[in-house]
Amino acid sequence: MTNSVITIKGLSKSYGKAKVLKNFDLSVEKGHICGLIGPNGAGKTTIMKCLAGIILPDSGEMEFFGSAEDIQKNRARMSFMIEQPVISVSMTARDNLEYIRILRGYPDEKRIDEILDIVGLADTGKKYAGKFSLGMKQRLGIGMALLPKPEIMVLDEPVNGLDPEGIVEIRNLIRRMQEEWGVTVLISSHLLAELSEICTDFSIISGGSLVENLSREELLLKCRNHIALRTNDINRTAAVLEEKLSLHDYKVIHGDEIHIFERLDEPERISKTVTDSGLIITRFNEEGQNLEDYYLEKVGECHD
Repeated sequence: MTNSVITIKGLSKSYGKAKVLKNFDLSVEKGHICGLIGPNGAGKTTIMKCLAGIILPDSGEMEFFGSAEDIQKNRARMSFMIEQPVISVSMTARDNLEYIRILRGYPDEKRIDEILDIVGLADTGKKYAGKFSLGMKQRLGIGMALLPKPEIMVLDEPVNGLDPEGIVEIRNLIRRMQEEWGVTVLISSHLLAELSEICTDFSIISGGSLVENLSREELLLKCRNHIALRTNDINRTAAVLEEKLSLHDYKVIHGDEIHIFERLDEPERISKTVTDSGLIITRFNEEGQNLEDYYLEKVGECHD
């Protein structure tokens, strides 16, 4: 039995003749951090805008907390930060939070001090948000979304444009939200290495279509250690591996590289056999796939 708090079934959206979403499905489990993976233009922001009610899909269904009814009421249990946080640059961090507190009808004024401390902005005093760094603005935006104690947070590219220090700050904040307060997070990014650091689940999207859903455990199993091999003739190399080494657990990647997943303890024998066959090795590395490699492989398979 699933414990899904966000369920999307067959979501489609077009702008004129451009199909942005194509029969897209998604399920986000309670207490998880789900990464929506894809490059700019894949449809990630459109999905999040549909969830927030900013735009309406052409077709499909959405369920929040297991119900397709009372969507707007259930949205009140969620917070959204889509594209850029909506911050008044002529107000302080405290004033921005006070505005959100009143807007969301949250009664506890002490929550503002708690949020300022959580997002590391307690010492900004009377400094206007317009003078904040990009990382400070992102943290304030997350704090504004976190203020009414949402059960779900939807974050669109929260680390976009940040320096490495700012990325780490946002990463730690998202982890804290999930681990300490049990907030379910749906987060999108084109920075796949960053998502691999924090997500418990991944949904790969390309061209508005779902490519694959997988958990962190499934990703680790699929991103196996391997030998990455390139030569001057990749087809003949594959034949050599099979005929002379009886290797069969390998993949040809993007037509010019072979990833070998067996006999990893015999790199010298593999390289010698290849060179003795008259082939020139241009790359020979022992490595493991990362999330970005896996994404590119899956998208490549989808387009073949």
